[in-house]
Amino acid sequence: MLNKRTTEVHTLGQHISMFAHKARRVTDQICGLAYEETFMILELMPYRACYPIFKLVYSAGANASSNMGSNEANLVISKAIVNKGTIMKRLKPRA
Repeated sequence: MLNKRTTEVHTLGQHISMFAHKARRVTDQICGLAYEETFMILELMPYRACYPIFKLVYSAGANASSNMGSNEANLVISKAIVNKGTIMKRLKPRA
């Protein structure tokens, strides 16, 4: 058994105005995939949540290559978490 050193790189996307269950629909399909394969899938999926997730995955890959010095071809998406964000209250002014 090879003793590989695993490093974890993460990115955080905040203030993305989107329902969490719509973004989870996309992130559930990319978990466990390779970095380059994830880009191909995100470009072909018809959901609006794909673009912000695409930017986050790209940012994670850039962080891994610049900070850790790892090759992007060896990266794997281990987990992707989507949580509920802030709720914007909309007022309906009355007379």
